[in-house]
Amino acid sequence: MQPSPTHRASFSIGSEAAARRVVDVLTAVFFEGDAAVAAFERPDGQWDVTLHFADAPDQAWLRELVVNSAGNEIADTLAFDTVEAKDWVKASLEDLVPVPAGRFVVHGSHDRDRVAPNKLKIEIEAALAFGTGHHGTTRGCLLLLDHVLKSSRPSNVLDLGTGTGVLAIAAAKALHRAVLASDIDPPSVRVAAENGRLNEVGHHVRVIRATGFAAPDFARAGPFDLVLANILANPLRHLASPMARHLAPGARVILSGLLTHQAPAVIAAYRARGLVPLRHLRIEGWSSLLLRKVG
Repeated sequence: MQPSPTHRASFSIGSEAAARRVVDVLTAVFFEGDAAVAAFERPDGQWDVTLHFADAPDQAWLRELVVNSAGNEIADTLAFDTVEAKDWVKASLEDLVPVPAGRFVVHGSHDRDRVAPNKLKIEIEAALAFGTGHHGTTRGCLLLLDHVLKSSRPSNVLDLGTGTGVLAIAAAKALHRAVLASDIDPPSVRVAAENGRLNEVGHHVRVIRATGFAAPDFARAGPFDLVLANILANPLRHLASPMARHLAPGARVILSGLLTHQAPAVIAAYRARGLVPLRHLRIEGWSSLLLRKVG
C-alpha cells in the first residue's frame, strides 16, 4: 500500500531558548501521534521549527498558536507544504550496485539482469531487516562461506541471526539442501522467509523466531557442521557455550558483526570452548572469522 503524504508546517526563530519554549508549547497542545514537532539549528544560528501531520492541520489555528507562543513576527514566517510519501529504505537500496563475494552476487531487483550467469545470484529486496550484502560483515561472511565450500559440502547448516536471510539463502543455493535460519526479530523472520521464496529456495530455508539457542528446533536439527552468525560482538561471546554444544566434531563456524578491535575477545571466548581460528578477514573496519571445532 502506498504511504500517505505528510503535511508540514515550519517557521524560523532566533535562539535555542526561544525554539525550546515554542516546541514545549506545541508539544503540550497536540496529543501523542497527532503531530511530530522538532527543532534544528541552522548554520547561521537561527532555528527551524517543523511540525509534521498525518492529516492537514487547521492553518489559522496553528498560526494563532505560534503568535501566542512566539509573536506575530515569527508567525509571519510560518509556511505550509506537503511532503511526498516515499519509502526511503527502498529508495536508498535501489541506488546500491550488485556486490560480488566469491561465487555469490547480492543484488536488488533493479539489477536482476546485470549479474553474470555463472554467479549464484541472491536477490534482496528493500527491507528494514539487516543484511543487503553491502555491509562489510555480510560480504565477509559470504567470502568465508565461499572459501569453506571450496573444500567441503556441509550437510547441516544454521544461520543464526539471519536478518534478511542472505547467508541462509547463499548456503541453500550453493548446497541445495536444508538450512535452518533464526532471528529474534519478528519482522526479520518474515522478511527472511519472503526472500527465501523470492530466491527459489523457500523449500530449503526454514526460518524460526528464537533467542539464542533457546528454541527446541536447534536440538532437533543439530548438531550442525556449519554455523553462520552475523550478529554483534557481545552476543557472539555469550553464545559461545551454547553454540559449541550444538556443533558436530570438526564443524566450521563463521562469525561477524564485530569491529576489528573486538575480534580477539570473541576468538578467546570460542577458543575456550574448543574452537580454533582458521581465517580472519578485515573489511571496512569489520572482522569476519572462520573457526573450526576441534575433536
